[in-house]
Amino acid sequence: MAGNHALAQTTGGNGSGIGAQVQSMSQEGLTAFGYAVAAVCYCAAFALFVMGGWAFWKSRNERQSSPGLIGMGFAGFVLAGIFATAPGWINKSANTASGGQATVGTQAQAYQFTGGN
Repeated sequence: MAGNHALAQTTGGNGSGIGAQVQSMSQEGLTAFGYAVAAVCYCAAFALFVMGGWAFWKSRNERQSSPGLIGMGFAGFVLAGIFATAPGWINKSANTASGGQATVGTQAQAYQFTGGN
């Protein structure tokens, strides 16, 4: 009898059933994944910025100077900029691909992408 009572609570028609709970968990997972990807991009941007600065600093040392260090410094700064702006352009590309249904923000959301008919 207790099992039927619990089943009746989870299949209620007021939007609090199993489907709504799974949808809520899915949304929370997407949001957490979005924050994790943004954090990884920002950490990579910081690391590349520091490495680019180190390469420029090391290129000024006459005993250890090599022509590739200046290029490595520029590449580090360019890649740092790309990684720092990655969450923004990923959201903008999702907005473009979904036909304007996606919103540019900090929370990940699921959208139905339409075909190019």
